[in-house]
Amino acid sequence: MDIRDELIEHVPRLRRYARALINNRDLADDLVQDTLERALARTALFQAGTDLRAWLFTIMHNLFVNQVRKSAARGTHVSVDDESVPETDYAVPAPQTGTLEVRDLDFALQRLPLEQREVVLLVGLEEMSYAEVALALDIPIGTVMSRLSRGRERLRALMAGSVPRANLKVVR
Repeated sequence: MDIRDELIEHVPRLRRYARALINNRDLADDLVQDTLERALARTALFQAGTDLRAWLFTIMHNLFVNQVRKSAARGTHVSVDDESVPETDYAVPAPQTGTLEVRDLDFALQRLPLEQREVVLLVGLEEMSYAEVALALDIPIGTVMSRLSRGRERLRALMAGSVPRANLKVVR
């Protein structure tokens, strides 16, 4: 099977991960498109016999991190009075569109630190092994396990309505 055909098989996984990571369908689809574009342009760099899925998620991760860095450096500003921006861009979706549990889970996921969220989504949503996640994010397996453990614990606390507090010593 040609690598281009194999790429198509991974589009649903890439889209699902991007949407959970970004929480904006349009931006997530743009990230998937950028990932596929970069992968197609660099197919010669893919080593046959290695995990294509991990390679694609590595590309997506790197693109996402670059986008976060760029957006942090220059924030987007749109004036509310700007007539060229349609009012629908300011609209908030109705709360009835999804179940409360899914909304709460998404809310909790977005409150996780980025490092923990990435690992939780790749292991929990994409069912990647710790080794695959470590390879995709270019971090040690121990770091994957640590981030996953802390992420799951914080996610449980957020879903239960309590936020774990830092263990700080009180100096008197």
